[in-house]
Amino acid sequence: MSDKIEIEQVESVDAPPKARVDDVREVFERKRDYLEGFLNQKPEAAPVGGEGGALQAAIVEALKEIYDPEIPVNIYDLGLIYGVEVTDDGHAAVTMTLTTPHCPVAESMPGEVELRVGSVPGVGHAEVNLVWDPPWDPGKMTDEAKLELGML
Repeated sequence: MSDKIEIEQVESVDAPPKARVDDVREVFERKRDYLEGFLNQKPEAAPVGGEGGALQAAIVEALKEIYDPEIPVNIYDLGLIYGVEVTDDGHAAVTMTLTTPHCPVAESMPGEVELRVGSVPGVGHAEVNLVWDPPWDPGKMTDEAKLELGML
């Protein structure tokens, strides 16, 4: 088999025909309602309460403004907050602990948390549950808190 290339000299080439929308409509008539269902969809409202809702995020931000008086880290990053639950009607329940049962702020800290959470717009009722099990340990701190305290 020969791999010979032949070259042909030409004076000009006819231009290909231009595509016309009218020509295509004759071949394929597309229905105009193909986007109707998509355009009529309404976006889902972001959940106010519940896991991952805007209200829960606002409560977490409020908790990050409360600092342990002996440690220069907020109580959320310190790992003292075990859970933040928010119902759709704005009831917030915060489960927290303290570094030790003999913590000097054991009497005042839960009250401060309840006041701060209750002051978040959209929270109707705030409840703080102070638990000792599981006990707090430095492993519950965020990396940012560990970095702040020189533990990383």
